[in-house]
Formats: sequence, structure tokens, C-alpha cells
Amino acid sequence: MSLGSKPIGKLLVQYSVPAIIASVATSLYNIVDSIFIGRGVGAMAIAGLAISFPLMNLVIAFCTLIAVGGATISSIFLGQKNIDRATDVVNNVCLMCLIHAVVFGGLTLLFLDEILYFFGATDETISYAREFMTVILYGTPISYVFIGLNNLMRATGYPRKAMVSALISVAANVALAPIFIFHFGWGIKGAAFATICAQSVACVWVVWHFVSKSSFVHLKLRRRWFTPGIIKRIYAIGLSPFLMNICACVVVIFINKALLDYGSDAGNLSVGAYGILNRTTMFFVMIVFGVTQGMQPILGFNYGAGQWERVTRTLRIGILLGVAITTTGCIITELMPDTVSRLFTIDETLIDIARRGFRIYFIFYPVVGCQIVIQNFFQSVGKPKLSIFLSLTRQLLFLIPFLIILPRYYGVDGVWASMCASDLIAFIFAIATLWYQTSKHKLQPPVTLTSK
Repeated sequence: MSLGSKPIGKLLVQYSVPAIIASVATSLYNIVDSIFIGRGVGAMAIAGLAISFPLMNLVIAFCTLIAVGGATISSIFLGQKNIDRATDVVNNVCLMCLIHAVVFGGLTLLFLDEILYFFGATDETISYAREFMTVILYGTPISYVFIGLNNLMRATGYPRKAMVSALISVAANVALAPIFIFHFGWGIKGAAFATICAQSVACVWVVWHFVSKSSFVHLKLRRRWFTPGIIKRIYAIGLSPFLMNICACVVVIFINKALLDYGSDAGNLSVGAYGILNRTTMFFVMIVFGVTQGMQPILGFNYGAGQWERVTRTLRIGILLGVAITTTGCIITELMPDTVSRLFTIDETLIDIARRGFRIYFIFYPVVGCQIVIQNFFQSVGKPKLSIFLSLTRQLLFLIPFLIILPRYYGVDGVWASMCASDLIAFIFAIATLWYQTSKHKLQPPVTLTSK
């Protein structure tokens, strides 16, 4: 395959550009929903949507546990020219996505109101959050299969097809959301229906790719669908993004509660402002994720093939791209916070709160790109423990203590400052970890994977 011989720069363009487009398309789901909800339903609905963020992170967590682990394992197998094992990975990922969706979605629906209140919902916002998440949870089997197989599509050599599937889902969502929200009068529930319907269309496209025998790696009924050895490795590598999303869920709970406690009479609107900041932050983070998704098959293949020089070159270029992306986000939000906020709402009080948040939170945002790339680098070369360590540093070791201490002295400003400070310290930890692992030659070539 060209992953082991083609110039790294050309490979990154080939794999990262489609992945970036796909990642941006994915983030546009949330942005489009927020814009239509904010302008079509109201500022309180934005707050209700923000309350659903922790639960959405949980939904994503149980999916990425399988999707990212499967993509990484399949790339390493392909680097070792083991097509049969890569095929088994596709079968196992498909089955495990369905199992996770049914178990997680079903249990969450049973205790939905209790979970939302725990995450910070109030009597004013609970109805919005409930309506949105009920539809999303019923659609998890479709969402999980789509996301899981789309990650495998990219990892097995079809980055453009993976990009097209993401664009299909976004185009359908943009077309359906205003119809469901405004024409049918379904409100925030209409945004959720639009998301699931759009993912259903894209899911058909992705499944068709893996059913077709013309694809390089595809679903085979006679291959293994439940292989304990492969599933164990998928969980081991997917544990890093899983824990990252779990931590993000815990952190958002702390953030929402701090904003409600210290936001005085504007507590719900402060949560809504965080919703705007969160959507904006994730837009640029998803672009960086697109870079790391494009890097993943390159890193996995060359690491599996023992070509360390190509691995390090890919990492260096990835870090430069990551920093450039988040620096752009910093410049835009620092110079034009009101312009960004007005995309989501016309409520002047909400815009004022969001402006202050943008100015504080995004001060050290440029270094976030570097931290994300390094964390995903360790995941892509099969070092999940290091990736997990880096994912935990920002969110648990630093951010939560800051959220407990700083708001007591600085109120809502302390909430924004907590996120800013934790970004800087997590970046320092990531750089130090990478330096230690490379200078001490801790990254050894992988043991050949088998089908145990």
C-alpha cells in the first residue's frame, strides 16, 4: 500500500483533507441544530441543549470506544498485510456497535429525567433537554453503526468515501432541520429527528460500501463476528477516547453546576453561553480531530511496518497543523466574539455573557491543537495507556480542581479561567510525555497482532 512509501505530505493531504471535511461536517450537526434552536425556539432552549451535552458525550463515548479502537487495529493489521484479521475487525465492530447502542440507549431512556437533573437541568430547561435526548437515544443503533463503520472506511483506505458519507449526513440534516423545526412546529425535537434521519441516509451509504465485494476490506458472513482477542484489543485502544468523553461528561456537569451557582439570576443563560462556547470550541477541535484521523492510518501502518522515521515525520507535521488550526480559532473568537454569538442567538444578555467567556477561555487555545495531536499519536501507535494519561490530565487532574476553587473567588469568570488554565498545563504535560518517550526510546516496534 502507498501508506508505507508515498511522501508523508501527500499522504496527509490524501487522508486528512477528507477527514477534516468529514469532521467539520460532523461538528456542523451541532452548530446547525444550535442555530435553528436558538433562533427558532429561544435562548432557554439553547440552555436546555447545553444541559444535554454531558449525555451526548456519553453517547459518543460508547461509540468511539469501538469505532476508534477498531480503526486503529485494522490499520495495524493492514500494515502487517493481514487482510483476514482486518476483515474480522469490521465484523466485530459492526456487532459491538449494535450491542452498545441497544444496552446504553435502553438504560439511559429508563432514567432520562433523573440523569438530566443530575447534569444540571432546572424546571425551566428540563423539557427541552428531554425532548431532544429522547429522539437521539432511540436513534443510537443507526448512529453507532454509521460512526463505527465510517471510521473503518477511512482507516482501510477510503478517506474520500468517508468524507462523502459525512457530507451526505450534514446536507440531509441542514435540509430537514428547518422543515421539522419551523414547518412542522416540532421545536427542539425536530432538530433531533433531523439528525437521526440524516444519519440513516448516510448509514445506508456506509453499509453498502462494506457489503460490496469491491471494497478492499468488507463484511463477510463466514468470517468471525465475535472474536474475544480482537474485541479485547479494540477496547484497550478505544479506552482512551472513551475515557476522554467520560471525563468531558463529568467536567460539563461541574461547569453547568458552577455556572448555575455563580451566575446569580442569569444562571440558565450562563449555561446557554457555555453552550455557544462549547459549539465554537468543538468546531475547531473537530478540525484537529480530522487531522488526527487522517494521521491515524499513516501512523498505524508505518508503526506496524517498523518505519519509525515516517512515524516521527507524520507527528511533526500533525503538530504544526493542529496548532495552526486552534490559533485560528483563538484569533477569530478574541476579535469577533459578538459576531460568533449572533449566529446562535439574538438575546443581548446571552451575547454579553458569551462575550466575556470567549475573551477569557480562548487565551491559551492555540496550544490545544498540539495536546490533541500528541494524545492521538500515542493512541494510533497502540500505546493506549499514554493516551489515556494525557486525556485525563486536562479534564480530571487540572480542570475539576480549578472549577472547585476559582469560581469561589471570581464567579463566572473563574469558570472560564479554569478551562483556560487547564489547557495550558495539559499542553506542558503532553510535551513532557512525548519528549520522555522519544528521548528514552520507550516506543518499541509492536508485537505482531494475532487473532487470539
